[in-house]
Amino acid sequence: MLRLICAACLLLSTLPAWAQNVSAQDDRGETVSLLQPARRIISLAPHATELAFAAGAGGFIVGVTAFSDYPAVAKRIQPLGDSGKVDIERLLALKPDLVLAWQSGNHSGDLAQLERLGVRLFVTEPRHLQDIPRLLRAIGQLAGTDTEAARAAAGFEQRMSGLKNKFAARRQVSVFYQIWDAPLMTVNGEHLINDVIELCGGRNIFAGLTNLTPVVSMESVVSRDPEVIFASGGLYRNEQVWKNWRRFSSMRAVRKERMYFIHPDLIQRQTPRVLEGAERLCEQLDHAR
Repeated sequence: MLRLICAACLLLSTLPAWAQNVSAQDDRGETVSLLQPARRIISLAPHATELAFAAGAGGFIVGVTAFSDYPAVAKRIQPLGDSGKVDIERLLALKPDLVLAWQSGNHSGDLAQLERLGVRLFVTEPRHLQDIPRLLRAIGQLAGTDTEAARAAAGFEQRMSGLKNKFAARRQVSVFYQIWDAPLMTVNGEHLINDVIELCGGRNIFAGLTNLTPVVSMESVVSRDPEVIFASGGLYRNEQVWKNWRRFSSMRAVRKERMYFIHPDLIQRQTPRVLEGAERLCEQLDHAR
């Protein structure tokens, strides 16, 4: 009997990855288990699409939401609405064995309905830089692309460590990061962008606020007198933003012309490309020093 059990164990250990049970923990703390690696994946957020491709699972994606535009091949995948409202009927017709969801970006009612219908959800909510390699590895586990995912995760961690070693200990520079203008919005200390600022040796002047993307007043920014102002999102290369700030010539950032744009795809998406935005932000903060 023992010999038969051991033979069965040996057989299981030699099965190809696609034939073995897989599991990973998502950002709800739920363990998502599949009888075999996912071969029909749907992504309900641009960042999830990009993470799946980086983890080697892009070839298994059969549906995405709007703005899933990187890498370029993602633009040819069938769209299923936007992150805020998913076409559930079309999603079900694609018979996914795994759906990559976004906790704060997808409608909670849509996700609840999908779970009631038996759809396997892996819910993401990356808030910090270290969440990115963690999610790469998790998606790789669920798709059976562990090796490629591990390589991508390690590369991200190595690159992130290099930036930290180079910039984090340099003279701290106070930063105001603007993500919208009407109302004036920024990020707090729990936002991914705050991690980037700190990685580069910056200090987010609104890190202590409660909301993830708080609304602030121009007067509160002026009173904190940041050395540098960054803008991204829909404000990218909008010169009106700088015209608004130039009225406050007493601020160091304005007086010394330390106002910069960073493309939103390089800093507001929770993907490996965020380090491209980080590199630019680090260089601009270093120039301000």
